[in-house]
Amino acid sequence: MRTLLIRRGAAPVDDDALLKRRRTIETASLISRSLGMVFTGMAVAGDGMASAGGLRAACYAGIAAMAVANVFSLVSRRKPGAQWYKRLSAAQVTLDTATMLGTVVLASGVGATAAWPLFALAVAVAALRHQLLGAMLVFIATSLGFALLVPDSHDLTFVAGVNFMIAIITGTQSSSLDRHLKDLNRTRRALQHQATHDGLTGLPNRAQLATYADERAGRPLGVLLLDLNGFKQVNDTYGHAAGDRLLHEVGARLTAVLGPDELAGRIGGDEFLVLLPETAADALDPVADRIRAAVRRPIDIGGREVTVGVSVGTAHREAGSGATLDTLSAEADAGMYRDKRGRSVAA
Repeated sequence: MRTLLIRRGAAPVDDDALLKRRRTIETASLISRSLGMVFTGMAVAGDGMASAGGLRAACYAGIAAMAVANVFSLVSRRKPGAQWYKRLSAAQVTLDTATMLGTVVLASGVGATAAWPLFALAVAVAALRHQLLGAMLVFIATSLGFALLVPDSHDLTFVAGVNFMIAIITGTQSSSLDRHLKDLNRTRRALQHQATHDGLTGLPNRAQLATYADERAGRPLGVLLLDLNGFKQVNDTYGHAAGDRLLHEVGARLTAVLGPDELAGRIGGDEFLVLLPETAADALDPVADRIRAAVRRPIDIGGREVTVGVSVGTAHREAGSGATLDTLSAEADAGMYRDKRGRSVAA
């Protein structure tokens, strides 16, 4: 069925919670890194750095890495739904991990206070961004890096054990939250679809058609109101299940004959409404003829073939007109009844 309404009707909700979470993560990353750059800069400016040229250079490298990561974070915050978001997120995790590892190694080399708790920050950030997998990868990277670059440390086992526990806790919690958000989004999508679509045919309902028309207020709009001929006989003869299958097939055929910006919806019973945006008045009858030809083809309703016709009424709104969908529908409804009476007389 058409997905047009998800894009053109009510505001999309598919990734709303996910996008908010991503923006929150990027905001927190920007703030924490900016503070890290300030503190590192203060350390570089201190008297203790005057004779430590290598350490000073490493601090400058750390500031540069945090600055680059902040650029990535700023871009990601502005466009959290972009297809490259995950790649930029992974790049930030890589830069953050390298910065933390370098800080810990340098601090260990100059005999400063143990800085290995910074690994926990890198692990937690990776968990927020990439759930359990990200947390475990950063845990492995920091543990191996610490073991290779600080081989004489007596804290290796303790550091690895603590970081492993942090990776498991933060990673599983983040993965659980991610699953919860996906379940929430699926539920919200289902509820929105129910509120805006007909449950039998999957076509837009009256409310969604009205939204679609309101978005094009003042612009040309063609309206066709359709009523099936012979539907009651099928329903009475073969049962409601057969009638439902017939309505579903008619909905599918309407969708098939319309263009990408044209919209068909079911407004109740065996009545359908077709909206044709940016369409001239003289183009309505050819569309109506295509619909009649599509609908009158035999329809299989479970081993039996039935044939129904359709009566069509048309209405048109010129550019600049204030006619609402209700007004146009009433005009098309009157035309549909004239068409139906004419066919009855002819029969």
